[in-house]
Amino acid sequence: MAAQTAIPHGAGPSVLVRGAGVSGLTAAVTLAERGARVSVHECGGRVGWGASWKAGGMLAPWCEAESATPDVTAQSLASLDWWDQHVPGVDRNGTLVLAPPRDVREIMRFARRTSHFSTIGEGEIAQLEPDLADRFSRALFFAGEGHVNPRDALQALAARLVELGGSLHFNVPADASTAGYDWVVDCTGIAARDQMVDMRGVRGEMLLLRCPDVTLHRPVRMLHPRIPIYIVPRAGHVYMVGATMIESENAGPMTLRSMVEMLGAVYALHPAFGEAEILETGTGLRPSYPDNMPAVRQSGRHIHINGMYRHGFLLSPVRAAEAADIVFGRG
Repeated sequence: MAAQTAIPHGAGPSVLVRGAGVSGLTAAVTLAERGARVSVHECGGRVGWGASWKAGGMLAPWCEAESATPDVTAQSLASLDWWDQHVPGVDRNGTLVLAPPRDVREIMRFARRTSHFSTIGEGEIAQLEPDLADRFSRALFFAGEGHVNPRDALQALAARLVELGGSLHFNVPADASTAGYDWVVDCTGIAARDQMVDMRGVRGEMLLLRCPDVTLHRPVRMLHPRIPIYIVPRAGHVYMVGATMIESENAGPMTLRSMVEMLGAVYALHPAFGEAEILETGTGLRPSYPDNMPAVRQSGRHIHINGMYRHGFLLSPVRAAEAADIVFGRG
């Protein structure tokens, strides 16, 4: 779609949403469903131009409690249903938490900080994931969790917005005029740090691997004292491997050490990953506030949804609803 600035016609308030990542598209669809006339402007050439394209898409409110405040879990419990209602392909097979034998104490530490799981042994691990049979003696199983392919989900949200009468415009300069809109909702992530002075970047790293010799049915979190990672299955025996808790504002390429540690963790999960193809590597900065809690901030007719940290897919629905309440006078 070519860049445009036309405001859609309709009865509701006209809203410009800046940014077509997960928070922007979630806000745009939520606003359009309530009757707003929504245009999305993205400075890049497609949806998910920033951090959202590299996300894991895990919908794991209980696992996130290991390192997040109770508010994150409480506010994200309805997110699985929201995604289920808005995009196809939401997987609700739960999350499996494992650790190599030398790090088995990490499982006990993880268990102390979380809830809504079952502690399972070798037999139950094998039932859930036959390819991991006889490889691990203990695991935590969070049956109520799920995941979604972020790239497919973003494209589905974009299609839903158009279906609702909204519009998307790509390659729009960041300084493009916002005149003529009743409201502006800024969801530009780390690009808005000049306006959000308390924002910092948290480095995320990811790999995409193809391994036909391994089948996993749910996300697996491999615990490690220094660099815990997650492995998320996608279609066609493709696996997203991520590590998103690196306190660094370096957005440069992945280092050799990071690559070795991530691949070593995957190999420890199953040695067949030794023959996996590396399809893609990626790094990026996730926008984060000091408390690591996403927030909605208002200044007149401008609203910022930002600071998503590692909770973009978990908390975008509730933050979108907050922004919509403001636009429609319910906030």
